[in-house]
Amino acid sequence: MSSPEQTPLQTETPDTAVPFASAHATSGPPWVEQPTAYDAVLLAGFGGPEGQEDVIPFLRNVTRGRGIPDERLEEVAHHYRHFGGVSPINAQNRALKAALEAEIARRGLGLPVYWGNRNWGPYLEEAVQEAADAGHTTLLAVATSAYSSFSSCRQYREDFARVLDATNLGGRVTIDKVRQFFDHPGFVSTFVEGVREAVSGFLADGVPADQIRVLFSTHSIPTADAQRSGPRDRDFGPGGAYEAQHLAVAEVVMAQSAPEIGWKLVYQSRSGPASQPWLEPDINDEITELAAAGITAVAIVPLGFVSDHMEVLWDLDTEAMETAQEVGIRAVRTPTPGIDPAYVSGLVDLIEERLAGTPADQRPHRTSLGPWFDVCRPGCCENIRAGFKPAAAGIAP
Repeated sequence: MSSPEQTPLQTETPDTAVPFASAHATSGPPWVEQPTAYDAVLLAGFGGPEGQEDVIPFLRNVTRGRGIPDERLEEVAHHYRHFGGVSPINAQNRALKAALEAEIARRGLGLPVYWGNRNWGPYLEEAVQEAADAGHTTLLAVATSAYSSFSSCRQYREDFARVLDATNLGGRVTIDKVRQFFDHPGFVSTFVEGVREAVSGFLADGVPADQIRVLFSTHSIPTADAQRSGPRDRDFGPGGAYEAQHLAVAEVVMAQSAPEIGWKLVYQSRSGPASQPWLEPDINDEITELAAAGITAVAIVPLGFVSDHMEVLWDLDTEAMETAQEVGIRAVRTPTPGIDPAYVSGLVDLIEERLAGTPADQRPHRTSLGPWFDVCRPGCCENIRAGFKPAAAGIAP
């Protein structure tokens, strides 16, 4: 499958400004190629409950503004309750924060790391206020999501704008954001190793290559949202930049790990009314169809996730594995990046390229779509249900 090529974009937007941006980002260049003296890193996460009593309040936060009653939230809550009401995500972000701090110190960059979440404590408001109180006002954000869509990019940018308004720090604190890192070598390499090991294990056990499939799984999103992912002046295909980025990365992973094995991009964790189109196929449906076609082994690759989120533990390690067992297919799930040294080093590389103002043509990337933009383009990743809200790190709207 081919991927849309990266095309030059307008590098100056004199009539627009990027809200809440540092000096070199405020005019809206796609890539900021001038050094910026950031004084802290903001690690932005999704957040998750850490006990049974947290589950429903957390889910209320996730679905705020949508009027979903607690009875329906309880239908999702059982995923968390199955694991004692504890999502792994906060512990993983604590580990990632520590790993980033260690790598930043090793390189002598002298940047503290503040961590805040969208949906559970520690909240972004607390992190930004703590940074400002310490005199750190030029922040560079690293969000724990690699791809382009509303929920994985723009919503974090809206969070930054909302927090700066809520804390009255908008005139004092700036927040830029590192580029989406879906095709950065540090992110991609962790999946390459996982696929190589899984396929080698199947082959060593005597499974013929033509009976093995690799399923790259990511979070499904409404098709209308997918079509609006990425900048509006480029055609990424029916699934927008979100799908195109995943397909491009999967191609690279397979070329470097197991080019002789068949593969497919699949989706998981769908929610919402059945009448609303979402990206397909569902991973469980695909596993069932593969069994009927004579496939005997699948490697499930959590390509859309940076660590073992609840969606990985439940939708892949529980539901998908149960489906594979029911239809008689052998299945393994490959690792997420977590705190793999290559991944952590890659994130700090992204920080360093903004500190140094590294030219775009010198930034590492593994697909023709990259390197992605430092400053999101106008109209990027619209939320079709709520429209455009103020957002940092991108040109309005």
